[in-house]
Amino acid sequence: MKLAILSRALRSYSTQRLRAAALDRGHQVKVLNTLRFAIDLSGPEPDLHFRGRPLSTYDAVLPRIGNSVTYFGTAVVRQFEQMDVYTPNTANGIANSRDKLRATQILSRHNIGMPATAFVRNRADVIPAIEMVGGAPVVIKLLEGTQGIGVILAPELKIAEAIIETLHGTNQQVLIQAFVKESRGRDIRAIVVGDRVVAAMRRVAQGDEFRSNVHRGGSVEAVTLDPAYEEVAVRSAQIMGLRIAGVDMLEGSDGPLVMEVNSSPGLEGIESATRLDVAGAMIDYIADQVGFPEIDVRQRLTVSTGYGVAELVVHAGADLVGKTLGESGLRDRDISVLTLHRGTTVMPNPRGNRKLEDGDRLLCFGKLDEMRDLIPDRRRRRRRVKKLPKQPIHD
Repeated sequence: MKLAILSRALRSYSTQRLRAAALDRGHQVKVLNTLRFAIDLSGPEPDLHFRGRPLSTYDAVLPRIGNSVTYFGTAVVRQFEQMDVYTPNTANGIANSRDKLRATQILSRHNIGMPATAFVRNRADVIPAIEMVGGAPVVIKLLEGTQGIGVILAPELKIAEAIIETLHGTNQQVLIQAFVKESRGRDIRAIVVGDRVVAAMRRVAQGDEFRSNVHRGGSVEAVTLDPAYEEVAVRSAQIMGLRIAGVDMLEGSDGPLVMEVNSSPGLEGIESATRLDVAGAMIDYIADQVGFPEIDVRQRLTVSTGYGVAELVVHAGADLVGKTLGESGLRDRDISVLTLHRGTTVMPNPRGNRKLEDGDRLLCFGKLDEMRDLIPDRRRRRRRVKKLPKQPIHD
């Protein structure tokens, strides 16, 4: 395999480890400065130039794009995609994960646990937003902050209001998030490669610092994740469109709460804590995909008119609950079940005698009209109305 690593930090630990892991496995590898590319759209096919010359052919590209060059970096990755060069992290996935608000919006639609979050701009909406997430203390985050920079813990309502107004006054966009007290100064970083967690560590902040980032002086220790945490980490990365990612989670009282999905996770902390070859796992995955790539059937598969891929959820009270796949009638409606997801268990090509349960998720291929009929009507959102105190009745 001929691999290009997109990185401006040639001598960084992560870049050097990825390069060494590729060379150790007999692959050809080059580290290419992201900013030295030129995107060529003048010819009949998309092309790239590097340092003023046409780029040679590569089998795969591994983006390690810094926050400051996200726009240009994702444009380069998108060009590689147009040239049919494999990348584990798509341009859209990188862009989605970099925008904290967009990432939160995407994950919130997929039943992923997260700290309560609000986003406002008008001064009059600041205090209601703080109350919306549970009141002070709250965490205030700059949308484009990294490595713990731009993350502020505001202990009181008035302090939070003053900080947010000051940041708004300098045209900064901020998220307002609930402070998860039971997880103060601790979080989990899970490295997802493909469909599994290859390494995980707990980061612990020093002293009174509530940010546990290694760049802020936090300590790290290896940890074996509960299956619920593994499932959330893998699902979060895949929802974002990333096959290699670092997923940061808080240990909430009711389970994992996702804080961030990082498309270019650092390797030094996780490898020193776990003593695992995380870089090697990433290179092995990319090599496997180059040899036999996965197809994102939801986005890339061209099918006959009226056919497609959809995910159906088996709800309580539905006719499917308690029936086997063979008894469900799906086959008669020209619907094939590709995969059955039940909690943390994934069952590919489930057999006809598999009995369906409430909460099962079925990835199906078939007639779109038939699959639409199986989706329950959307419930109207109920407005949350605050109850007013009863007023005394005067005769």
